[in-house]
Amino acid sequence: MDQLKRMAIFAEVVAAGSLTAAARQLGMTPSAVSQHLRQLEQALGLALLHRSTRRLTLTEAGERYHAGCAAMVAAARSAEQALARLRDEPEGELRLAAPAGFGSVLATALAPLRGYPRLTLRLLLDDALIDLIGERVDIALRIGVLADSSLVARKLGSMARQLCASPAYLAERGWPAQPRDLLQHDWLGSKPANAGADMLELQGPAGERETLRLEGRVQASQVTALHALCVAGWGISLGVSDDDQKALADGRLLPVLPGWRLADLPVYAVTPRRGEQPAKVRHALDVLALYFGDATGADAAHAATAFHP
Repeated sequence: MDQLKRMAIFAEVVAAGSLTAAARQLGMTPSAVSQHLRQLEQALGLALLHRSTRRLTLTEAGERYHAGCAAMVAAARSAEQALARLRDEPEGELRLAAPAGFGSVLATALAPLRGYPRLTLRLLLDDALIDLIGERVDIALRIGVLADSSLVARKLGSMARQLCASPAYLAERGWPAQPRDLLQHDWLGSKPANAGADMLELQGPAGERETLRLEGRVQASQVTALHALCVAGWGISLGVSDDDQKALADGRLLPVLPGWRLADLPVYAVTPRRGEQPAKVRHALDVLALYFGDATGADAAHAATAFHP
């Protein structure tokens, strides 16, 4: 490593044209620069410079050696500039994991990143948890209460939720009037069968609260499957995805217990490491926080997936 430092000093001396000018550029004394040059020449067994009181000139060996030293310094500066761009401007591949229902939301939320031509985006959309380290994920969006882990979580905002069912199902089974009526209905669970029941906490118009444990007639881990089951009349569902939102708007799904409020689900951005992040991650976190922090309940509901870590 000392030899590499002396090579860099030699290249700076040649570029500056004198020991004094090079010392000023390097923040060293002229005597220290001269000592490094003598040590370099001793290690090489060749003189690199002709020294006179007025100027320095390269020997034949110095001319040949300088080309490699200058290239080394240029490569080091290029590496520093590349890291500076990585630090200051989004570039490279941004790998972002999120539940399956977040595709259209991310398309809108991340729109400000389109202005960075050196940035590419890879979305890993799956309702199952993804190994952030193994998949080299930069940011993962997680919904609901987070389990303890070594990952770093930043709250972005929250999303509203609404129970819903198809008109055909409600015509056949009747409308729930109170939360406990849900116990007599078919529930479309948001977890695999071996993960247990869903717990619902609802707040009524007068502030009253109800907590229910609902065993699903059907369990599904994919929001798209829950939507299809709900529209087909299999039961009552919790999540409100983009497809559910459209179905509610055109009447293929109807809100259930609209007077009772479900607690909003927090939205977190999870990263696998602490400390300084590259610009692509910092900018993505900022635009996501802006979107989820400014989004209204109706807008954020587009992404609801009934997903629980």
